[in-house]
Amino acid sequence: METERVSEDRRPSVRALVAGSVGNFIEWYEFGVYGYFATVIAERFFTPAGGGTVEGLVKTYASFALAFFFRPVGAALFGRLGDRIGRRPVLILVISLMTVTTALIGALPTYATVGVLAPWLLTLLRVLQGLSAGGEFGGAVAVMTEFAPPGRRGLYGAWQSFTVALGLLGGAGVAAVLASLLSEIQLSAWGWRLPFLLALPMGLGALWLRLRLDETPTFREQEPAESLPARDVAWAIALGAGRVMGWAAAGYAFLVVLPSYLQTALHATFREALTATVLANLGFAATIIPAGLLSDRIGRRPVMLTGAGLVVVLAVPLLNLLQNQGTSTLLKGLAVLLAGAIVGLMAGPGPALLAEMFPTRVRCTGLGLAYALSNAVFSGCAGLIITEAVKRTGNVDVPAYYAAAACAVSMLALFKKTAFNGTVGKAGWTDAGDRPDVGNVVRRH
Repeated sequence: METERVSEDRRPSVRALVAGSVGNFIEWYEFGVYGYFATVIAERFFTPAGGGTVEGLVKTYASFALAFFFRPVGAALFGRLGDRIGRRPVLILVISLMTVTTALIGALPTYATVGVLAPWLLTLLRVLQGLSAGGEFGGAVAVMTEFAPPGRRGLYGAWQSFTVALGLLGGAGVAAVLASLLSEIQLSAWGWRLPFLLALPMGLGALWLRLRLDETPTFREQEPAESLPARDVAWAIALGAGRVMGWAAAGYAFLVVLPSYLQTALHATFREALTATVLANLGFAATIIPAGLLSDRIGRRPVMLTGAGLVVVLAVPLLNLLQNQGTSTLLKGLAVLLAGAIVGLMAGPGPALLAEMFPTRVRCTGLGLAYALSNAVFSGCAGLIITEAVKRTGNVDVPAYYAAAACAVSMLALFKKTAFNGTVGKAGWTDAGDRPDVGNVVRRH
């Protein structure tokens, strides 16, 4: 009887975990696919006859970056709605928007068909995706951590990051299969459309799951309270962005930008670049859940500091291994696997750490904006900055310097305290980054 009761009590938590993470999977699947097919998209949308390959790639990443800069707008808009009317309706809205825009990318006419209108249409859809992605993170992490059983916020939040890895791996897997089954001409002509169109059935499944989701008990039970000082909220958002900027920069440098970097800077084939990316994402996926679990025992801060510190120390040596023609294929594979695993140490505790920085009534907005701002600058611009910097300087170590510098700043931010430190109660929990998760303080039914 007791076993049945425990099982019943955990059912909403598991449902929230699945419903919260499935939308995140689709979001990162699409962003991964866009990154993996960046060279093909550059050719079809941004490179008119006679245009340069690198120039087209830079324009492709500019469109990529623009979508990221609309993430903070989406985080503010949908986050505010999530804090006012609830997490559930916002999650339903953002998954619908993401699904439609992703599928439409797969149906867009190319530059050869409609001329200069093609890149503008693609950019418009990327902007809409940026808005939906900005609302996705705050709502999904709030749902997963607010439904988490006592002492398991790190684990539940880690699933958000784990589905990032699954989404990127899913995108890489689909791209690898298409690259194996289709010729380069077929892939460039129409094969690139298939991964985007696949988002439609996936999105419908995610929508069905979210329609069956309950509102979080934390949101339902919160008591009316005085508004929080805007200065304190702004400081917490800025600090949160700083804490995860290393995760954002290293994650995109090692997991998404890597394929086009290997092709343009190191002259690898498309298949070789995809294989390296799959290995990096496997390493990333392997450490996320253990890192989240560990953060429930020893605290978020020590685990994230370890990951950021390892990037600072190892980024350049690992990249040099890839650049060295004398390095064996096995050693290169281990290098990209390790790079991904290090990023996972930051991604595992990251969502719970951000959720714990904000009280319930500003949690969706606060954690969503912190994550979106960090990603807008250090993820969305990663491809553009790295590609342009390598082009201008000829220095192929740029990706390593970029990731290491961002992680160094994150280490400093992780030692700072938030304005809400020590506030616990029905209004929510705050900043457990320097201690283990001592248990969910929210009343359970």
